[in-house]
Amino acid sequence: MPAGADGAVEQRWKTNEKGEFVRPESPWRNWVKVGSEKFPPEAGRYHLYMSYACGWANGCYAAMRLKGLEGVIGTSIVHPTWQKTDPETDDHSGWAFTDPDDPPVTNQKGHGSFGHEGVVPDTVNNAKFVRDLYKLASGDDAVKGPYTVPVLWCKKTKTIVSNESMDILKMLNSEFNEFAKNPDVDLFPNDLADVGDKINSWVYPNINNGAYRCGLASTQEAYDIANDQLYEHLDKAEALLSEQRYLCGSRMTWLDIRLYMTLVRFDPVYVVYFKCSRKRISDYPNLFNYLKDMYQIPEIKAVTNFYHIKTHYFTSHPHLNVFAIVPKCSDLDVDLNLPHDRDRFGPGFSGTAPVAN
Repeated sequence: MPAGADGAVEQRWKTNEKGEFVRPESPWRNWVKVGSEKFPPEAGRYHLYMSYACGWANGCYAAMRLKGLEGVIGTSIVHPTWQKTDPETDDHSGWAFTDPDDPPVTNQKGHGSFGHEGVVPDTVNNAKFVRDLYKLASGDDAVKGPYTVPVLWCKKTKTIVSNESMDILKMLNSEFNEFAKNPDVDLFPNDLADVGDKINSWVYPNINNGAYRCGLASTQEAYDIANDQLYEHLDKAEALLSEQRYLCGSRMTWLDIRLYMTLVRFDPVYVVYFKCSRKRISDYPNLFNYLKDMYQIPEIKAVTNFYHIKTHYFTSHPHLNVFAIVPKCSDLDVDLNLPHDRDRFGPGFSGTAPVAN
């Protein structure tokens, strides 16, 4: 793993002695909270740095849109292809900010040509890389990385509030209701907290993170274990969704946003890139109809960008795909706009508020 001059070690690909992928902890864990002196909720004070390609960041952006916070919290969207962030110092590659009018970029080995559709430059700090934000927030202290998205930034104090996607989801859900267009949307309903925690206890490690545990394993044994667990729990989700519209019942919650972000990347990317080829999501009747149902929510569709999703994975990791060749697949927007059968469980998410049980 390359280490920068600032001492920050890139841990994104860390595996343990068994070859199992180990996701690093997010070191920035402050909170925007009503009544907080340090980070109170204010319109125009905060900025979300995100990627359409990263499911964790993309989920935060989806929540922001579902709550109707686009005019309250600013957004910058990185280019999908990782770039060298400080080539004179180290070999780190990561998220870069570009302009829609910039010439196309290549991958880190000089292969391919990738345009800037959907990017939004950093107009807050004029950063060129997400790494720059971490340096700016760390000041004279050792830089706390890895340099991941999402990043929730406070413009007033010029620092990172949080880079933990779950924390940011919760803040967006509850702490900005005074300014939200859709304050009644509640992705973390208190009465579903216990059932949500139980479902997350197997969805997160085995499906959300499970695909990464397959793709980033460095031994056959670690891959085999992760792959078996992934498909065991996809079968479990398939069975659960044969009985109800959403993971927790009749209401869409944060768990559905996170599962959606995994499922929508599965067939176009994970089947090939992460070696998850035992079955596709389109081979599961209930999961595939659920995926179509979620995609057809306008706010969800608006933040789903297949160009960014496919381009990122297939162009950012030269050790996995040296020539940055992006595979062709069916027109996913057409496929996911086909009719689904989820209305058999009753009404779904309305776009402004979850349906009640």
